[in-house]
Amino acid sequence: MAQIAKNRVCLWYDGNAEEAARFYAATFPDSSVDAVQRAPGDFPSGQEGGVLIVLFTVMGIPCLAINGGSAFKHSEAFSFQVATADQAETDRYWNAIVGNGGQESECGWCKDKWGLSWQITPLALTAAIASPDPAAAKRAFAAMMGMRKIDIAAIEAAVRG
Repeated sequence: MAQIAKNRVCLWYDGNAEEAARFYAATFPDSSVDAVQRAPGDFPSGQEGGVLIVLFTVMGIPCLAINGGSAFKHSEAFSFQVATADQAETDRYWNAIVGNGGQESECGWCKDKWGLSWQITPLALTAAIASPDPAAAKRAFAAMMGMRKIDIAAIEAAVRG
């Protein structure tokens, strides 16, 4: 059995925890599926021998996925924020999530096909919004508000004015 982290993110899935964990492990660096635990008996949303828990890591963050059934859904109240170095990395993660049955949202947010929210956030955006020049920060923020996937060139142009 994989070592249990002292603290880990627990995510609820409706029968597809292993599929989600394997997608995250294949998509993001420093990610892995660490253990798949099968139910020792029948449970409300599955049967003995079915996948109950998946221990996995996403970008170094220990996680646990439970196949708990349909009682609870993911919401935007929880998301993973991925800091990206450039447009190519931003595009790669965004396209992987949205292109695999996910959906776009506003301001760099998207959802994967299991309903989990992701913020694909270029470091250039974070720096622009935190600019010591309030006018530049305001222009960058206004530009971001009109975007779905973040366009770094447009953010940099907004900073320049």
